[in-house]
Amino acid sequence: MLMAIDNVNEFMQDATLERLHNDKMLFHAVVYNIQIVGEAAYGLTKEFCKANPEVPWKDIVSMRHVLVHGYYTVRVQGVWNIVKNDLPLLRKQIEKIFEANNKA
Repeated sequence: MLMAIDNVNEFMQDATLERLHNDKMLFHAVVYNIQIVGEAAYGLTKEFCKANPEVPWKDIVSMRHVLVHGYYTVRVQGVWNIVKNDLPLLRKQIEKIFEANNKA
C-alpha cells in the first residue's frame, strides 16, 4: 500500500486538477495505483482490520471495486479528492500501524 501511495505522490508531485483531467496517462497511472491500495486492503484478514479500526478498510475496498468494475463512473474530481485528502491520511495511518507492530 505504501509503495502505491508513494507512486501516486510521485506522479502527482506538481500536478494540478487540470493536468490530471487532461493527461490520460497520468490519470490512469494514478487510478491504477489507487486500485493497488484497494487490492491490498481487500487481501487483509478480518482480524487485522478489526485490530485497526481507525482505517476505513471497507471504504478502501469499495473504492477499489468502483475503480475496477465501475470505471466508467469514475470522475477526475473524485480521484483528485482521494489523492489530496484520503491518501495522505491513509499513509499516516499505515505508518502508525507499522510502527506499533514493530515495537511489539
